[in-house]
Amino acid sequence: MRKLLWALAAACAAWTAPAMAQGGKEWVLAVSEGTSGGTDHARVIAKYGGLAGVIGDAAKHKVVVVFVREFGLLEEGMKQGRYDFVMARPSDYPARGVRDYGYRYVANANPDGNCLIVAPKNSGLKKLSDAHGKRWVLPEQAAYMTKFCRAELRDQGIDIDKEKVAYTREQATVGQYLDTGFADVGGVASYSGLAKEWQKNGGVVLHKSKPQPYFPLIAGKSVSARQVEAIQKQLASIETVPGGPDALKSIGITGFDTGGEKRLSELLDWLGKKPAL
Repeated sequence: MRKLLWALAAACAAWTAPAMAQGGKEWVLAVSEGTSGGTDHARVIAKYGGLAGVIGDAAKHKVVVVFVREFGLLEEGMKQGRYDFVMARPSDYPARGVRDYGYRYVANANPDGNCLIVAPKNSGLKKLSDAHGKRWVLPEQAAYMTKFCRAELRDQGIDIDKEKVAYTREQATVGQYLDTGFADVGGVASYSGLAKEWQKNGGVVLHKSKPQPYFPLIAGKSVSARQVEAIQKQLASIETVPGGPDALKSIGITGFDTGGEKRLSELLDWLGKKPAL
C-alpha cells in the first residue's frame, strides 16, 4: 500500500511540474489537515499537487505530496527529518517543527486563523464580559483550537478553568450544544465550516481573537536559504504564476503570507502562558 501511495505522489508531481529540473532525490511535501474527516491519500495528493508544482518550479526541484493523517507520525517525521516540507494544521505542529526540529518558516495561508466566541442569536449576550458565569462548550481539551481560545480568553481576563465548561470531541458538536440549549457560549475556529454557517445564519459573535498564522508551510534542512527565498517570492505572487490560481482554489485558501515568521515563533509560548493570579 505504501509503495502505491508513493507511486501516486510521484505521478502527481510529474504531471503538475513537467518543467522542473530532473535528477536528484524528490522532495517530500507532507500535508496534514488536522482531524478533518472524509479525505484520503489520493484526494490529498491531487488537492495539493498544484502547490507542489508551484514550490518545485520555484526551487527547481521535483516535489511530491504525502498525506500524513496521524499527528504522531507527523511529529516523528519532522523529528527524523523525513519531510522536506510540511504544511499542516493545526499550526502548533509547524511551530514545533521550527522551534524543535530545525525547520524554517516559509509562509502561511491566507486568511489568518482566529478563535471566535459565539452565542445563539437569541441568547441576549452582547459582549464577551457577558459570558462570565455562563455554560461554555469547547472542543476537547487537547485540541489546538481549545488551547487557542483559552489563551485568547486569558488575555481578555477570563480564566476558562474557573468557568463551567463542557468539552466535546467534534467541533461541529459545539454548534449542537448551543442550538439545543445545553450551553450558552462556545469557542470555534474562524476557518471551520461551523463558524461560516454560524455567521451566515445570524449567530452572535461575541469576540474575535487576535489572528494567528493558519496552515503554515515550513522547509527542512535539505532546502537551501536561497531556495526558500525563491519559494517565498513565488508564493507571495501565486495568483499570477502558472497554475497558481488553480492551486489556491484546490486547497481552498485565498493566498499566502510570507511575513508570519515572528508570530509563528511566538505561538507556542502564547498558547502555554498561564493566567495571571
